[in-house]
Amino acid sequence: MLLHLIFSLSVFILIDNGNAGLTSSFIRNEWPSVDIPLDNEVFAVPKGYNAPQQVHITQADYEGKAVLISWITPDKPGPSQVRYGLSEGKSEFTAEGSVTNYTFYNYTSGYIHQCFLDGLQYDRKYYYEIGDGDSARKFWFETPPKVDPDASYKFGIIGDLGQTYNSLSTLQHYMNSGAKSVLFVGDLSYADRYKYGDVGIRWDTWGRFVEQSAAYQPWIWSAGNHEIEYMPYMGEVTPFKSYLYRYPTPYQASKSISPLWYAIRRASAHIIVLSTYSPFVKYTPQWKWLREELKNVDREKTPWLIVLMHVPIYNSNVAHFMEGESMRSVFEGWFVEHKVDVIFAGHVHAYERSYRVSNIHYNVSSGDPYPIPDKAAPVYITVGDGGNQEGLASKFRDPQPDYSAFREASYGHSTLEIKNKTHALYHWNRNDDGKKVKIDSFVLHNQYWGSNHHRRKLNKNHLHSVILNRASTAQL
Repeated sequence: MLLHLIFSLSVFILIDNGNAGLTSSFIRNEWPSVDIPLDNEVFAVPKGYNAPQQVHITQADYEGKAVLISWITPDKPGPSQVRYGLSEGKSEFTAEGSVTNYTFYNYTSGYIHQCFLDGLQYDRKYYYEIGDGDSARKFWFETPPKVDPDASYKFGIIGDLGQTYNSLSTLQHYMNSGAKSVLFVGDLSYADRYKYGDVGIRWDTWGRFVEQSAAYQPWIWSAGNHEIEYMPYMGEVTPFKSYLYRYPTPYQASKSISPLWYAIRRASAHIIVLSTYSPFVKYTPQWKWLREELKNVDREKTPWLIVLMHVPIYNSNVAHFMEGESMRSVFEGWFVEHKVDVIFAGHVHAYERSYRVSNIHYNVSSGDPYPIPDKAAPVYITVGDGGNQEGLASKFRDPQPDYSAFREASYGHSTLEIKNKTHALYHWNRNDDGKKVKIDSFVLHNQYWGSNHHRRKLNKNHLHSVILNRASTAQL
């Protein structure tokens, strides 16, 4: 029996260690890449006068003991209070928030509320209520386990979502995945594809669209190019204006000076969010912040080091090919030095996973001219396939480069299920005309605890549990 389990495990792990890339032959029979009509029920305004809408939460501190709840009231400010507690229907605590709004061309937003809830207990379910009287609305969320090297946790990864029928398919499939929070790799509403007042209207519809998930679990935000909204023909030249008003991040908790780049710890993961569209070359604020933040990563406490960015560093699609090269040249050496486990990106409207490769020895005069296998390098995964109206990036470069392990032009989302300090299970799920189909799966081995030096620190009981857990996943 033991030999059978070990054999099964070895077969499963081979998916991660192959040396021949695969381009899927699947052809998506896609639904129209058009935005869902405004009168569709997924955009429905909640019943009641001035009822809170577009409710969403995110982690609000460095360690996972606080959440930031945001919502909009359309008619008047109303209360910015959150009533919450550990029992349904019983509000043991209250928190007071703030309210603001903004204008974009001739559009004026509703009243944007943000309320900070801190001092929460780990690994508990909280119920919360916002709004007044008959317009009050009730939701809930779960806090993560305490930051611990063996804390298990399941993340979802979504990018370039938009608000089409394909977007709805992705969102609904994700909500059935069992993941506890979303790592969002940029390009939210695609409202910038509209003009004038319609830009703000499409931000509102997207907020109501994702509320079905984002009001109940934290979405960890990163910004993409469609959040820039630099539109001088409308007199709008402040980058990220709508995004920054609507989707706050806990940047100050990690000593960042910008909401566009920051870091959090959640369960056994240290998550770093970078901004592709903010200055990042040497001595810029983002560069200096990342240099210091990487020093703060304690792999003994948070063994999993995950980076989010919008533009992929390794991409073999014709769309956006080599757009991440400048960031690669600046940060790739740090990623390898600090043994980043995985880097998630979006931007390209297709799915792709790389092998562990690096190109840190390349320069314009000498060195290795191509990416080479590097066991210390991250796995790079592009998940820009949420479903937006621009459609799929269906044309890959041929032949498939050596760094590319698997690629497919379909809509979908990913999940990363951390089991303990040594390994996690990864799945990319294709949305095949309304059906969730697991296509690309592998065991992700931790870069820090996977080395021989650190494996010796694991006691026999822990190793035994790892073998049993891995063997059980081999049956997936």
